[in-house]
Amino acid sequence: MSHAGPPPDAARPSVESFATAEDGTRLYVRWRRLERDSFARPSSDPVAAVEAPTALLCDGLVCDGFIYKYLWDDLATRMAVAHFNYRGHGRSEAPRDRERIDVAALAGDVHAVRAHLGEPPVVLVGHSLGTQVALEAYRARPDAVRALVLVCGSFGRVTHTFKGSDILASVLPGLMDFAVKHPKLVRAVWGRMPIKTAVRLAQLVGDIDRRVRPEDVEPYFRHVADFDFELFLRMLSHAGEHSAQDLLKNVQVPALVIGAENDTFTPPALSEAMAESLPRGELFMVPGA
Repeated sequence: MSHAGPPPDAARPSVESFATAEDGTRLYVRWRRLERDSFARPSSDPVAAVEAPTALLCDGLVCDGFIYKYLWDDLATRMAVAHFNYRGHGRSEAPRDRERIDVAALAGDVHAVRAHLGEPPVVLVGHSLGTQVALEAYRARPDAVRALVLVCGSFGRVTHTFKGSDILASVLPGLMDFAVKHPKLVRAVWGRMPIKTAVRLAQLVGDIDRRVRPEDVEPYFRHVADFDFELFLRMLSHAGEHSAQDLLKNVQVPALVIGAENDTFTPPALSEAMAESLPRGELFMVPGA
């Protein structure tokens, strides 16, 4: 697919606002309505929500929407699209309750965003950690979800499968302890590598496909450099111990699982197993990627 420029219908500006989570945390939301149809509007708009679905995009950890750069414009020609920043990410506030950072809390934020948009039914699109968030959001409100699109993510315990081993789960407690005891040192070291060097290194070791445009992933590395390292580790730890495996057999909506043949973060066997476990699951594996 060519991306020389956004489709004409996608050129409309997005509406930006803030939703309020259950604990009072302000969550940044961007939203685009499809002009030719009548979709749900933010809760401040008196026009009532209707039943047309909105694609609600859920990020990976330490992401702030960069992964959806092209998908946002493509989907906007077909349906309403919304995206939000997780608590502590991007333009959203740090969590008011510092303990509410697990996958269930992020799934709760999904429904706070839905309420802000007028409670439309949604197609949840989850990338990486967003896969776990989308599944938990379905668990909480299956009636609100029309379909799932789960991209390069797992149903859970991701620190035990990262690069095909549990080494990340093993070292994470020590990293967290160090970050708590030496916050100034961690802050001085975290994010010091030049962004272009980091991108190039990630491509050399195979963590980023060499065909990916560097300018498309540089925003991720900039966001990482500014992120609270202790918060990152704590959220990663929660994601590493969370599992929605028990839920998969009960998901009654269509679910598209997208994996990549050479993915080291989420080994493709996990995508295959998840698609097989979902009653209406379909697998799309990108060869050689």
